Amino acid sequence: MEKFKKHWEIQKNWQLIFPLFGILILGYSAFKIANAFLSDYGLYTVIPVSILLYFVLLKFTLFLFKKLENRWILDYRWEMIRVFMVFAITGSSSMFVGRPLIKMMGITKDNLNPFVYWILFILIGLVFYQILLVFFGWLFGQHKFFWEFEKKMLRRFGFFKDS
Repeated sequence: MEKFKKHWEIQKNWQLIFPLFGILILGYSAFKIANAFLSDYGLYTVIPVSILLYFVLLKFTLFLFKKLENRWILDYRWEMIRVFMVFAITGSSSMFVGRPLIKMMGITKDNLNPFVYWILFILIGLVFYQILLVFFGWLFGQHKFFWEFEKKMLRRFGFFKDS
């Protein structure tokens, strides 16, 4: 355990909650993905595929950590897990908020060209993503990181000029 704490630069035991939640979220994601494609085959197929997918996603996530740890300015390595969690929650939440909103506006795939529908759906999701990213960043104690990230993203979209 000490080796794990040292690797992730964990100073206090409460910080262990982020690696634990990261592992749980990764396992849940692997199960949901496997179940989405293989639900007709039953749990005896979904669970082994979920386990395999979990290890693939874990390897990919650790690869991303190594690539991003020098680009992202964070105080401790365990904060990378917190940042990834914020991105995951924000992405899901923006679609969760955008879907009912687009229905309330009366826009469906049936009454609008599917191409236009998906463009509008993505644009609405993107607007909520920007707002929710800063909110969840603040909620998870990473407001400064996500505010800088947001400003950089908005500059790329052409909303702010570099000063």
